[in-house]
Amino acid sequence: MTKVCLECGEKIIGRSDKKFCSDYCRNAYNNTVNKDSKNLIRNINNRLRKNWRILEALNPDQKTKTTRTKLIQNGFDFNFFTSTYTTKAGTVYYFVYDQGYLPLENDFYALVKRE
Repeated sequence: MTKVCLECGEKIIGRSDKKFCSDYCRNAYNNTVNKDSKNLIRNINNRLRKNWRILEALNPDQKTKTTRTKLIQNGFDFNFFTSTYTTKAGTVYYFVYDQGYLPLENDFYALVKRE
């Protein structure tokens, strides 16, 4: 019984349980199968990564203040964060991994880094 590659249809030579003729075909097949389901995840991770880089760049000393305008000018998207932390006083910090921000008065934000 001759087996054929799931991606290109070429004859497979080698182990009996082999499904692809090459690494290229294996990768191409899996990329095609997973493309739609991973696209959303990839886009969200890219947004989170961008937000994290912006917070890190604006907060080199682990604790500082900035404005909403400065965050937006750098491309920050307030809809994407990884967690929140609520203090006993009810103050809510928003975190993108270890970089966080706290909305203050007059469109100012306190930037912090979680240790």
